[in-house]
Amino acid sequence: MTEKEKHAILLTALSGVLLLAALSMQLAGVSRALCVVMYLAAFAVGGFTVVRSAVKGFAQKNFFTEDTLMLAAAVGAFLIGEYPEAVFVIVFYRVGTHFEHYAVNRSRRSIKAVTEICPETARLVTEKGVEETDPDFVEVGDLIRVLPGDRVPLDGVVAEGSSTLDTSALTGESMPRPIAPGQEILSGCVNGDGALTVRVTKRFEDSTASRILELVESSYARKSRSERFITKFAKYYTPAVMGLALILAVIPPLVIRDAKWSDYIYRALSFLVVSCPCALVISVPLAFFGGMGGAAKKGILIKGGTYMEALADVRRAVFDKTGTLTEGVFAVTRVEPAADATAEQVLQYAAYAESASDHPIARSIREAYGKPVRQALVGEAVEAPGMGLIVFVHDQRVAVGNEKLMQRENVAYTPAPGGTVVYVAVDGAYLGALRISDRPKAGAKALIDGLRAQKIRTAILSGDTESAAAFAGEQLGVDDVYGGLLPADKVAKLEMLMEDGAGSVMYVGDGINDAPVLARADVGVAMGAFGSDAAVEAADVVIMTDEPEKALDAIRLSKRTMTIAKENIVLSIAVKLIILALCAFGVTGMSVAVFGDVGVMVLAVLNSFRALYIGKKEKENEKKDG
Repeated sequence: MTEKEKHAILLTALSGVLLLAALSMQLAGVSRALCVVMYLAAFAVGGFTVVRSAVKGFAQKNFFTEDTLMLAAAVGAFLIGEYPEAVFVIVFYRVGTHFEHYAVNRSRRSIKAVTEICPETARLVTEKGVEETDPDFVEVGDLIRVLPGDRVPLDGVVAEGSSTLDTSALTGESMPRPIAPGQEILSGCVNGDGALTVRVTKRFEDSTASRILELVESSYARKSRSERFITKFAKYYTPAVMGLALILAVIPPLVIRDAKWSDYIYRALSFLVVSCPCALVISVPLAFFGGMGGAAKKGILIKGGTYMEALADVRRAVFDKTGTLTEGVFAVTRVEPAADATAEQVLQYAAYAESASDHPIARSIREAYGKPVRQALVGEAVEAPGMGLIVFVHDQRVAVGNEKLMQRENVAYTPAPGGTVVYVAVDGAYLGALRISDRPKAGAKALIDGLRAQKIRTAILSGDTESAAAFAGEQLGVDDVYGGLLPADKVAKLEMLMEDGAGSVMYVGDGINDAPVLARADVGVAMGAFGSDAAVEAADVVIMTDEPEKALDAIRLSKRTMTIAKENIVLSIAVKLIILALCAFGVTGMSVAVFGDVGVMVLAVLNSFRALYIGKKEKENEKKDG
């Protein structure tokens, strides 16, 4: 809490004490003049900041603010002799304002770790020793030292030392991660108990911490439709209710016989107090702010309220395959030997034939075989472009490749549809097939199942072959799968899906080739803030970790935030309309009007706090619905 905030709270407390003293004096029968002086003192102390804000608004030609309404009501109450209620309005308005500041600061703390991840110094290794310098002055290729407890200032690769890293500021994960020489290290992480020497790979402005900070700072500049509506609503609402209050104060005494001016002026002043739109103006943006803060705590950066609204309205979720739903690591998932062969024979001949290749599929076959290859048994290899290899193994002619190679070799093979399939034939006789597929990520199946529980249709747009994409889709339970797509094809296919039905379309991807699709989608989600710069810049939401299920968390949290914002709007308008009517007909007075303003604002702000987290109840309800 700043000194300015402490001073403001002290003034409000002092004003409250003076109000209680004045009430006590009035009840004790002290002279009216002395009581009025005490009420004036309480008003002056408590209303100082309100008067200052109202005057500042007038100087900026902003005549209709919450402070103006409160000041007009309080001064009017003083003029008609309602001294206690005049001070009561100011004191409770100030209490509500302090509560608002507390709520905003509470929400800000949710993203404080994200906004403070850029260190101010770096320990540069030079010929003279280690020197502290501004990270901006460190160049790519320089060596820096990161001592235990230091926050890593720049992205790089560990050259010496081993330690653990606290990555919670970047990923939201509290479990320390081990780091060793040769591994990538990202700025913003906190070093554990070991000293590290790091070779810098990116300048400070391009490092992860700087990029994340830019994303956070820019996110709050993008208002949602709800926030823009409330701002515009308040602009016209405030002068309208001031006009109605003036009519209520003047017209009835002129047209109704025996009507007292003081009664209708009091009603008009109560009308002014309750009509203050601060509950709406404060609570709706606070709900979005809290939602984005809650998302940041979980390692999800949402670049503004607009995208939170789009996430809450998602009806179709579209995914890139490799690196998003799958690990991008090939593995042999199934061996299908011919009737007169064994799985071990199929793996052995394939591993020997692929022993000289560095292709990812060849590596996956050798890893599945798991035994050393005797190179002396491997003879001449002839590549068949686009089809596979012909290799002599122990004087036997081994053909390893796709269906086209089997057809060219006139091999009577058994087709094995789905995924990437490597067929093996020895001396023209079919031996069997190996199914190669990209392993699904740990949380991919849970993500698809969770989306289905929310009645969100899913699709894959992949540059991989149609059979490989279809196999991945079948494993995960994705509704629609499209493979063999170039970046331009992905955009065209996405636009086709966007025309199909109501609601917004979310696209989740991680690579450079996903940037055009991320930009085109209603809401683009980049997987991993440590991936492609182009994807992160084009996306509307950035998931800091490599966990696909966090896309579902983003949707859950956005829906919760939108529900809270709508609850605040309904609560504020409904209560105010009721109390406005009661005040206009003289049924209630200033005290109820203060509740209609400050009390409703406090309730709405408390409700907004719920946006800071995703409750367990929502997840349990989804499981029941699913």
